[in-house]
Amino acid sequence: MADRRRRSATGLGSGLLWKLSGIHALVLGVAGFIVWVAIDTRAAAYFAALMRAYNISPTVAHQMFVGAVHRTLIEASVIALVIALGLSFLLTRRVLAPLFGMAEMAAEIARGSYARRLPTPVPGEIGQLADAFNHMAASLERIEHLRKTMIVDVAHELRTPLTNIRGYLEALSDGVLPPSRDTFDMLQEETQRLAKLVEGMLQLARAGAAAAHLERREVDLGELIDHALDLRRAQFDAKGIAVETRTAAAGRVHADPDRLAQVLHNLLDNALRYTPAGGRVEVAAGRGAGDGGDERPGGEVEVTVSNTGDGIAPADLPFIFERFYRGEKSRSREHGGEGIGLAIVKELIEAHGGRVAADSAGGLTRVSFTLPARQAVS
Repeated sequence: MADRRRRSATGLGSGLLWKLSGIHALVLGVAGFIVWVAIDTRAAAYFAALMRAYNISPTVAHQMFVGAVHRTLIEASVIALVIALGLSFLLTRRVLAPLFGMAEMAAEIARGSYARRLPTPVPGEIGQLADAFNHMAASLERIEHLRKTMIVDVAHELRTPLTNIRGYLEALSDGVLPPSRDTFDMLQEETQRLAKLVEGMLQLARAGAAAAHLERREVDLGELIDHALDLRRAQFDAKGIAVETRTAAAGRVHADPDRLAQVLHNLLDNALRYTPAGGRVEVAAGRGAGDGGDERPGGEVEVTVSNTGDGIAPADLPFIFERFYRGEKSRSREHGGEGIGLAIVKELIEAHGGRVAADSAGGLTRVSFTLPARQAVS
């Protein structure tokens, strides 16, 4: 099957090359025919008239002239056709080389191989097409990698609670472990962890498709932040965490309030989980500098959630928005994280056309999102 696809791709490129060469030959043939007819009609008549003007019998001279011109035309046409076909074949093959590569690359993509890339030395439309083909292959390769990674991650995340549940059930069934409230509480805890993981995966899937289903409207960002904090005020107070806000300059944005509320929910939950008792959390929002670096009313709107604590290792920072990623320190699930919350934040903010960022230094971790200037509402 693979060989047949490769031969099909090669045949497609060769066939196109010969068709274009045939078109060039046909054009040359039509041009030669037109010249032939023009000589037999216009040039021959003009030659005969010229002979009569000088009192020379045109019959013999006319036949000699037409015969000589026909022979010369045939010879010149054959030479021109050979040269033209040779140049056409070489130049067309060079110009169409990316197309041949695309045909072979498409066959490889059909087999599930996405590593091949096309060189793009040809300027113009074909070069642009080759470049677009490379981008498409790179996107397909990334999507395939994410798909495989997702399968591995989901299997890893599901395995631990399922293994625990199976172990408890086997112990109860064999009479090794007596039924007790503590045992059933542990089973319920593992079941809730599974349910939470499945719900997080559903939210992540919805976040990935959010760009096509955003219900944008004018939203007071400061009020949205205050409401999200009010919902978790008791949890922050229970841990003795001091919460500070600087949202007076947040203004209004054109966005989906439910999606932004989910973003704030995830960021605040993340801060609550990783801030030690007696720590501090700060939520700040305001207009920042635009792309040109100048602070102006139409600049970007940025929201930052900062918290004290152990911080994030520099090696982990580039990956904290990836699905199911957690620093090695939290692999024990001491904090209960599934590595989905920040991935959802990234998906939802990018669906709004914004971006996310994080930094951690000096015992202070900051996670922020920025909405583009075009969505800011004065």
